Amino acid sequence: MRILFIGDVIGRSGRACVTAQLPGLITQWKLDLVVVNGENAAGGFGITEAIYNELIDAGADAVTLGNHAWDQREALVFIERAPRLVRPVNYPKGTPGRGAALVETKNGKRALVINAMGRIFMDPLDDPFAAVERELAACALKTGADAIVLDMHCEATSEKQSMGYFVDGRVSLMVGTHTHCPTADHRIMPGRTAFVSDVGMTGDFDSVIGMTKDEPLNRFLRKVPGGKFEPATGAATLCAIAVETDDASGLAVKVGAVRLGGILEEARPKFWD
Repeated sequence: MRILFIGDVIGRSGRACVTAQLPGLITQWKLDLVVVNGENAAGGFGITEAIYNELIDAGADAVTLGNHAWDQREALVFIERAPRLVRPVNYPKGTPGRGAALVETKNGKRALVINAMGRIFMDPLDDPFAAVERELAACALKTGADAIVLDMHCEATSEKQSMGYFVDGRVSLMVGTHTHCPTADHRIMPGRTAFVSDVGMTGDFDSVIGMTKDEPLNRFLRKVPGGKFEPATGAATLCAIAVETDDASGLAVKVGAVRLGGILEEARPKFWD
């Protein structure tokens, strides 16, 4: 199975990048499963129903969220009628939506998509390790799903790496999101789970983690808010991770970084070109 996970989409610039590039990549690379992190897609904060549908129409098979899941209040309602929108699994019981979704892939197989949120330097949610364990016990690789993708949305690299080893050999891809800066540690772990600490963002990198530079600089220099954060609007880089799995096991056999457009150095998975 050919899997593409696209990192945190930031505002209008990031959405335009996805809608312009993803349909062509699906055809060119013969993608079977596309997962997009969309928690910053609405003006940098949260997601709306219209934007969720825009990402699905562009070719996303599932959209994951994170700590900004509810910044657009409508998400608390429409998530119930958006079966492929996945919020962190370790929110308390009774939170709207779902933390995992079993979706049909483009080649007619089954993929489980899980979203979890870390607890270091973030809101103290329920234990993400225990929550992920419950999902994997309920829907194991090969017996319940042909591929499993886990989006670990958190601040600390150590927490992402720990989750990677925790699920190694049990998921196809463990991808870190949230910090918006692509790391160079993509690899296949000993148990054949593809891993990257942070896939990066899909947004304008002439910015401070996707936001126009003036307000973040002002807050660092003066410690006084001067206004609200606004997404940068320049040409976006699409940051993603490409994974190919073995049909017999559902585990990874190839992994590569993707960076297309914008100001970052281009990267493409050589095994698909």
